[in-house]
Amino acid sequence: MSDQKTRAVLLFGFVGLLFLGTGFFQSWNVALTIFNMGLISAIMALGVNMQWGYAGLFNVGIMGFVALGGLGAVLVSMPPNVEAASAGGLRIIIGLVFGAATVVASILAYTRLKKFRGWVTVAILLAGFFIFRAVLDPGVEAVEAVNPASAGNIGGLGLPVLMAWPIGGLLAAGVAWIIGKTALGLRSDYLAIATLGIAEIVIAVMKNEDWMARGVKNVIGLPRPVPYEVDLQTAPWFTDLATRFGADPVSASTVFVKLAYAGLFGVILLGLIWLTQMALASPWGRMMRAIRDNEVAAEAMGKDVTARHLQIFVLGSAVVGLAGAMMTTLDGQLTPGTYQPLRYTFLIWVMVIVGGSGNNWGSVLGGFLIWWLWVQVEPMGALLMQAITAGMADGTWLKGHLLDSVAHMRLLTMGLILLLVLRFSPKGLLPEK
Repeated sequence: MSDQKTRAVLLFGFVGLLFLGTGFFQSWNVALTIFNMGLISAIMALGVNMQWGYAGLFNVGIMGFVALGGLGAVLVSMPPNVEAASAGGLRIIIGLVFGAATVVASILAYTRLKKFRGWVTVAILLAGFFIFRAVLDPGVEAVEAVNPASAGNIGGLGLPVLMAWPIGGLLAAGVAWIIGKTALGLRSDYLAIATLGIAEIVIAVMKNEDWMARGVKNVIGLPRPVPYEVDLQTAPWFTDLATRFGADPVSASTVFVKLAYAGLFGVILLGLIWLTQMALASPWGRMMRAIRDNEVAAEAMGKDVTARHLQIFVLGSAVVGLAGAMMTTLDGQLTPGTYQPLRYTFLIWVMVIVGGSGNNWGSVLGGFLIWWLWVQVEPMGALLMQAITAGMADGTWLKGHLLDSVAHMRLLTMGLILLLVLRFSPKGLLPEK
């Protein structure tokens, strides 16, 4: 076994011990909860690694693609709101068609006209905007007026939730294609600014367009691909199984549900790793790394760098959107107000950098390790500070300051880990070959 494989086995073994220790010393419910989000985080890190590790694209709009995946899960799996859809759904569809037609017409006018193309493009945009708003707004008002306390939106298609996951990825991929066509020609720092701004626009739209997914009022009660705990607790086969193992059916039902989620997420993660590893070892993967390392030389060899950048940007965003749909299903709700760059952009980038950019297994390792630390550092920090301040008199400024600093342990730990890895292993824990 090579040194790199030995290192990978040891590091994954260490992370596995962290989860096993959580199960033995805290509870298996806590360990499986962290593990399931670690699986989703690993998938997100894989998507970002495809963009950065394969092609060197600096995308800091990850939060927007995660949110789009969650929106796709809602629009596909939730039952339709028939009354609201009949009240204004058709006007909304026609309005959106007018909006898309306006954008297409303006692009065609700008690219094909030789005289007065600027004036014609502006005229098309202005006229199309007013028509778009005139058609869309009455439909939105009609939909949001139907039972606004508990609905106020058009609902979904009522399809199986497992079908919603790839569709959430496709929605993120479609938006990534639009972004890529306009922003991938920018230099890396400008691309970062553009993707961050577009991600904030996506979140703002989701928060304010109540007709789509209830905005900040949130969508709750999403369908699940696994049984409900209450149903398991009343099922004779499950209660008999729990009794046979000497477990309480109530606590056993929560563990069973989390294991079922872990099985689904694990199958998807393994499938994505197999696909990404095969792609990385193929001529396409070697071409992408050649473009990443020297775009000028790749262009001189006849490679279409812009088209390949667009391709990998869309693929990586689709994987991130898929993870976003899975996370929304796991949570059972869509809460646009919780999509923050700190959690869905900075933390994913830390996972990729610490794990090893350009190495798919490194991204998976970083996803599990960093998410475990993100969850566990704060309670561990609280215990540490309580031990340090145990001998101090109550009411002293130092004791109060140390106890108040527990809330910042997460950010301190993430920064410290990032600095240590960049200092002693600049290419990550599992570097690219």
